[in-house]
Amino acid sequence: MLRVVLAPLIFAIHLPLQLANLALWGGLVIVFGLLRFLLPIGAVQRALAPLMNFFMLCFGKCSLALIRLFNPVILDYRVRGELSKENWYLIVANHLSYLDIVLLIEFSAFRIPAPKFFLKQELIWLPFVGLAAWALEMPFMKRYSAAYLKKYPHKRGADIETTKRYCQKFRHKPTTVINFVEGTRFTPAKHASKQSPYQHLLPPKAGGIAFTLATMGELFTNILDISLLYPDNPKHPMLAMLSGQMRRIVVDVNVVDIPAEAIGDYYTDEQFKAGFQQWVNTLWQDKDRNIDWIKKG
Repeated sequence: MLRVVLAPLIFAIHLPLQLANLALWGGLVIVFGLLRFLLPIGAVQRALAPLMNFFMLCFGKCSLALIRLFNPVILDYRVRGELSKENWYLIVANHLSYLDIVLLIEFSAFRIPAPKFFLKQELIWLPFVGLAAWALEMPFMKRYSAAYLKKYPHKRGADIETTKRYCQKFRHKPTTVINFVEGTRFTPAKHASKQSPYQHLLPPKAGGIAFTLATMGELFTNILDISLLYPDNPKHPMLAMLSGQMRRIVVDVNVVDIPAEAIGDYYTDEQFKAGFQQWVNTLWQDKDRNIDWIKKG
């Protein structure tokens, strides 16, 4: 009860500290990113990239330390399988909150290679986040509505070309590529409007995964199927966390082998496309059941 009464005060203290943490590490990434841009020398590029990734991981670690400081939170990490910093991984995750990004960055630190997110283009204007993501060579994806594509059909597949171009950059050093397969954050309203067949998830968008696998499939050691849950604060996890009300966070990781039949031509081979969509839907059905089991457990 006392923590509920103190929630506005906790929010007023916690939020500025989280923003300062973002400004510090994001600012360092931007400064060194500009230096890297101005000095396109191979040795300089190779020296600065790991340092900038380190700054990103520091952001995640410090952010989580603040979450622990202001919340009576239990962090429940569950990993089924072996992880290595020397491998390439494709993370497919559900998406509930902006807090998901912090958790995935923090989880990556010292376990797997530094992550690369596929971000909505609108986020490039977000202070510190946009420029820092640009400096870290993360791809910005522009999503087009069905109405827009009908009017401008030449834009169809533009986001896939972006995926292909950036994936080529990830081939030279162990990398973790993160894809929020639903394409947007889960809300009950979106769940209803999309008539999702899943209880806890939105329908998956298979195209981005297919193209990533087609571009880098021979490099990826495994898919990491990650389920993120905030069992006691499902409605507004970010607000609950900033207000000191976050009770439990579950990061459930399943290390999945990539079947050979998951790599192929998604856009011209209709038989492969149908099989790939079935594979993704099965993956999502298993994830939905797992999330339900965790919530009930």
